[in-house]
Amino acid sequence: MTLKLLRLILAGALGLQVASMASAQTTVRDPWIRATVAQQQITGMFAQITSARGGRLVSVSSPVAGMVEIHEMAMEGNVMKMRAIGEGLELPAGKTVELKPGGYHVMLMDLKQQLKEGETVPITFVVEGKDGKRENVAVKAPVKALTTQAAPMSQQKH
Repeated sequence: MTLKLLRLILAGALGLQVASMASAQTTVRDPWIRATVAQQQITGMFAQITSARGGRLVSVSSPVAGMVEIHEMAMEGNVMKMRAIGEGLELPAGKTVELKPGGYHVMLMDLKQQLKEGETVPITFVVEGKDGKRENVAVKAPVKALTTQAAPMSQQKH
């Protein structure tokens, strides 16, 4: 192999590596899932999501759940209501969107097993950019005690 050919191969490999690093536009920080009790079929997942260029969280999946939905809780009059967000969750460019109890969150439903404190669960977020391209972000979310509450963002590490 000539030196010129070897340089071309190395430059190509380096270019692919840089391109794949540049394509990671979304970060998911501090993911966690609330533990369940035996026979419980549903639980919540929480995290902070930041999309550098902006986009929309269009879906979430996990092998431990038969169905996963993006939800929001909001006050309607004097009643707190929870609903699925079918169109996805807007992720403004460079701003962190918090998934937390009592607000936006992910619901894992039709659980295939009890989720116990100390375990980790694989979760995949699908974010669609403004250009229509989709990015998969895989994380491992620790399962925390049933009584765990999210800390206010001002108290969380950044």
